[in-house]
Amino acid sequence: EGKKTNTEKNLKEKLRGPSLEAGAIADTIADRLRVPWFSGAVRVNVSLAPPLLLLPVFLHLAALHFLLGLVVLTSLPVVVLWYYYLTHRRKERTLFFLSLGLFSLAYMYYVFLREVVPRGHVEYSQVVLLTCGLILMLAALSRAKKDPGYLPIPAGNEKPSHQGLPNKSVRGSSGGLHGVSGAASSRAVNGEAKGYCRLSAEQPEGVKKDWCTKCQLVRPARAGHCRLCGRCVRRLDHHCVWINSCVGEQNHQAFILALSFFMLTSVYGITLTLHTICRGRSVFVALLYCPGAYSDYSSALSFTCVWYCAIVTAGMGYILLIQLLNISYNVTEREARLALRDNTGRRLLGGLVIDTGQYNRGLLCNWGHFLSLGASPPQRSAEDIV
Repeated sequence: EGKKTNTEKNLKEKLRGPSLEAGAIADTIADRLRVPWFSGAVRVNVSLAPPLLLLPVFLHLAALHFLLGLVVLTSLPVVVLWYYYLTHRRKERTLFFLSLGLFSLAYMYYVFLREVVPRGHVEYSQVVLLTCGLILMLAALSRAKKDPGYLPIPAGNEKPSHQGLPNKSVRGSSGGLHGVSGAASSRAVNGEAKGYCRLSAEQPEGVKKDWCTKCQLVRPARAGHCRLCGRCVRRLDHHCVWINSCVGEQNHQAFILALSFFMLTSVYGITLTLHTICRGRSVFVALLYCPGAYSDYSSALSFTCVWYCAIVTAGMGYILLIQLLNISYNVTEREARLALRDNTGRRLLGGLVIDTGQYNRGLLCNWGHFLSLGASPPQRSAEDIV
């Protein structure tokens, strides 16, 4: 048995050796990639490079023939989803998706100006309108990239003593589950006691706070710990890879605004392009049947970019739909996921939304609560201070 154990250990070390060496080589290369700057050499994140290099190559390759376009445009979403699950499993933050999104916008706009506008079928006012939509979307995206509502970390990251806290109101959990106490609580969130809609939608009676063992702090209701950011966020919805940040109380509105501007701008750009390269056909017909799309390389490239935009727009449209439904039922992605795990939620609308029933106080109250997020900084009550 001892020989078998030693043999297994040696085999594991041999198998682990090449992977560790490859990881060390990759880290060394990533550290050496730097760009000269005024304040000194700036390190370049390796995850930024693949979209910048591969996206134009794949799109130009797809424009060569219809079958190549079919293969490339069906392979790209598969590769992106595979990389997403890979990074999600490793619990790694990456700039790949943010780089892919921003570069896709820039490249689609470049192709539109170079291949579509010179044909003379797009008016100057339409170009200005498309550009304004792009700028508004980038402005909302920039706002969504800011603080999502991180809870302040205790000074020195010291573990405060919570022995004085009632056992019913604090749980030693890092998963962010909210318990429900037997006694009803009469205190409203942020010290407010006015308005049934805001009080009920924000923190129902009996909702307890819980203790985060990683951040060493007491989390208010609906706050959660993000394992990728390593911080607790107020009213955590989810960690979005497309902005490389969490979506929480402070940036949820900007996130929805960025998605909405993207949808409007993308659909408008697709419409203008199809009306140019497929004259006399409606948008849906031209998207599926455009006889002259591959008559010349310029039209083929424009048509390929239209399909790429359509695929991305469909994905983002699904995300926006789920977000709007969750807002209407006043439930976050995190709460829906936990409700499914604990079998405490109801599947509605064919499973598109999970109603926990905990914060849902009607459509108008739910949207009023969402529009008031981040309006005023939350006040800390006496039981928040540890």
